[in-house]
Amino acid sequence: MTTSPSNLLATYGLFLAWAVHDAEELALGPRWLRENLPVLRERFPGVPEAVWKAAESVDEREFALAVGVMGAVVGAAAVAGARTGGRSAFYQGALNGFGLHGLVHLAQAAAVRGVTPGSVTSPLVVIPFTLWARGRLRRAGVLRPTGLRGTVAGLGVAAAATVVAHAVARRLAPRF
Repeated sequence: MTTSPSNLLATYGLFLAWAVHDAEELALGPRWLRENLPVLRERFPGVPEAVWKAAESVDEREFALAVGVMGAVVGAAAVAGARTGGRSAFYQGALNGFGLHGLVHLAQAAAVRGVTPGSVTSPLVVIPFTLWARGRLRRAGVLRPTGLRGTVAGLGVAAAATVVAHAVARRLAPRF
């Protein structure tokens, strides 16, 4: 199967867009959370204490390992997309989850009324890339329809992948 250059950009571009976005998260993530945790606890008293304790315990090394684990997942999705001309359900699910998680970053920034890790590249890279790639796949006739069920599933898979990445990183961190 021959894959057009724009389909290759739409597929491998997922990994590139993810790398740009996660560079922002790596640069700001754990430090931002440490500096803002007291304000967040005060502003959101309904959040369970276990969530705050988990957030407090993430250091730069563990966070970087989690990003690396997620990079392996996103990279595998991009390769699956490239090999199938964008038809891969795994790739399209990752693409949708990536775009939706960009919206979550914007919601987080709105909730805290300020810049949060990931909120700068979400409107500049994540969301535009996702919309462009989905449009490219649609024009190529390979985009799978996504309704409310698919949207919820995409968010769920993105959240689950994040939890798994952090669990793997927590397990690996003492070895590095």
